[in-house]
Amino acid sequence: QVQLVESGGGLVQAGGSLRLSCIASGRSFSNYAMGWFRQAPGKEREFVAAISWSGGSKFYADSVKGRFTISRDNAKMTNYLQMNNLKPEDTAVYSCAAGAYSVRASDFNTWGQGTQVTVSS
Repeated sequence: QVQLVESGGGLVQAGGSLRLSCIASGRSFSNYAMGWFRQAPGKEREFVAAISWSGGSKFYADSVKGRFTISRDNAKMTNYLQMNNLKPEDTAVYSCAAGAYSVRASDFNTWGQGTQVTVSS
């Protein structure tokens, strides 16, 4: 399976922006759909965004639609999550995943270690 590692998290004030990266290695990156999920302390893991293997289809959770953008560069084997107009409720550990094009975590086979995003008010 593809191996994934996230980066780009950090501390930002409300209204600011961050760009998360998910770098893949191993088997063909372009054969997998990619997703981003997040989990805040004491809460269940939440779907954020997904992109198809070709990049032609994208889907976002209502809570981030219009603020976040998912993209991928298959030549660089990298998946991105651009996060704009961040809100304190966006604070969570963000994880990237590879697998089927889905909003369900169980449909993704491979996961990165996660990166912390903290948004202050």
